[in-house]
Amino acid sequence: MRQCIRLTCWLLLWACAFAAQAQEIEFPELTGRVVDQADLLDAADQREVSEMLAAHEEETGEQVVVVTLPDLQGAPIEEYGYQLGRHWGIGQEGEDNGALLIVSMEERAIRIEVGYGLEGRLTDAQSSAIINQEIAPAFREGDYATGIAQGAAAIVRVLGGDPMAEAPAAGSASGQDKSRDVGGASVAFFVMLM
Repeated sequence: MRQCIRLTCWLLLWACAFAAQAQEIEFPELTGRVVDQADLLDAADQREVSEMLAAHEEETGEQVVVVTLPDLQGAPIEEYGYQLGRHWGIGQEGEDNGALLIVSMEERAIRIEVGYGLEGRLTDAQSSAIINQEIAPAFREGDYATGIAQGAAAIVRVLGGDPMAEAPAAGSASGQDKSRDVGGASVAFFVMLM
């Protein structure tokens, strides 16, 4: 009996290890300050956002990267963003002063992933305000390039010491979309893809 239990435990452990290995995420290559895997930006938009982020990085040492993805390969956006930031090594070593603006089309999700060194300025509340006030309205209109550019510019402004006006507390605004998850600075956006 004891050997049967031991064998069952080993089989379960092996199955879990196999499942974890099968779910390993493949990250895109970090090719610049804008990694547009979902093809949401034309060359001019990519250049404009990239130049703005490069100027911010040169001035402050803080690294901000925009990444658009066709999908998250089955991972929750919070986990994907955290792992992507670690995989790419965003921010300066020891400073942890990097941030990612992540857009996933299939999951219709947006997230701002923030390194510990920036959390004092780019808080969850500020990230949520950027997503809800700058990015999501443009996305609802199908204007992804504007949403991404405005979101990246707002991140740079907040990091520069000009915080966003925070939205009213959840439930205090009438007609608020209850399907949005703004905790942890991520929100699902709902748009009709044409």
